[in-house]
Amino acid sequence: QVQLVESGGGLVQAGSSLRLSCKASGRTYAMGWFRQAPGKEREHVAAIRGSGNTYYADSVKGRFTISRNSAKDTVYLQMNSLKPDDTAVYYCAGRSTPAPTIRDYERDYEYRYWGQGTQVTVSS
Repeated sequence: QVQLVESGGGLVQAGSSLRLSCKASGRTYAMGWFRQAPGKEREHVAAIRGSGNTYYADSVKGRFTISRNSAKDTVYLQMNSLKPDDTAVYYCAGRSTPAPTIRDYERDYEYRYWGQGTQVTVSS
């Protein structure tokens, strides 16, 4: 069982940047970031798989960047030009094997391991 621990959330003003980190206790093949705002369903933000390929939600393309340091079993989410709509609890997720399809990297039920979440609040 791989444990994931997120860090880096906080309260920032619109237009600011934040970097989230997620440290895994073991190796994973793919890692993803999801978020859930109050009263909304959890949604995919970004994902990275073993090949290094990355996938982003349309709402964050050009503003967020996912990366990983495999030696440290850590994945990062660099968030720039933050907007109030980005306010949510951000969750890190991981899976140990390749997903059946590319689209599956965007589906939360395809991830086995989950962190506890970190709050990101963007004020206007």
